[in-house]
Amino acid sequence: MTVKNLSDISFETILECFLKAFENYFVELPRNEKYYKQRWKAAKVDFRYSYGMFEGEKMVGFILHALDKRKNKLIAFNTGTGVIPKYRGKRIVNSIYTYALKDLKEKNVELSVLEVITKNDIAIKLYEGIGFEKCKEYKCFKGEIQIDSTEEVILNEIALNDVDWNSLPNQGSYSWDNQKESILEGNYRFFQVIRKIEPESFFIINPEINYLAQFDLLKKENNGWARLFAGIMKISEYIKINNVDNRLKEKLGTLALVGLKNTVDQFEMELKMKRW
Repeated sequence: MTVKNLSDISFETILECFLKAFENYFVELPRNEKYYKQRWKAAKVDFRYSYGMFEGEKMVGFILHALDKRKNKLIAFNTGTGVIPKYRGKRIVNSIYTYALKDLKEKNVELSVLEVITKNDIAIKLYEGIGFEKCKEYKCFKGEIQIDSTEEVILNEIALNDVDWNSLPNQGSYSWDNQKESILEGNYRFFQVIRKIEPESFFIINPEINYLAQFDLLKKENNGWARLFAGIMKISEYIKINNVDNRLKEKLGTLALVGLKNTVDQFEMELKMKRW
């Protein structure tokens, strides 16, 4: 078996291997090709920096990387690692990472980052063996918003390119897919919740898939969270949220109060390339 770059491999081949690898996973993943084309484009997946294990012409494992300069560092973000069931137990991920990290370091990548479900002990042990360290913990949610609000909620939509990102709180707490750079490449809409003529809170949502990428208060006032979720309900009553930073206790408490279910938890792990 050999490891090689995925730049010359068809999207269909990559997606077929991806879906086989994630059958019977901790969470059920979409199978729609359009979904992955949009999601991987927004995440900035670059197949020149993604790698697969091949037995002859058959792709049996992979690491898909997005590459972007964020927080003044060139970062390779792992958007998916997998091995199809028949080939597990053969240290394929270790072999791909040995090849990939050498290649990424030669291309001046400074940091390698990934996300892993907290219950996936086998994967966590594998990543720690390679040199990754846990740096954040996230919680994921979904469900129908359940809130009674008699107040009239006014929404103001702003084009993404006109958003003052520096004025938005907790930008450092968002994971890769929910950061500004990914949002600007996706099918998102930005809304402010207006109270007394001024923005009180905001949210960023992809209404096509009911996915809430960012949301927060701009001002701390009584019932502010309730008004925010009443505003979100105007766009979508059912929502999905990935990767809320575990340190944001007030935000997490609000999600429980509005009836959303915590579906799965994840660690963010990173490897500083200069140490590898």
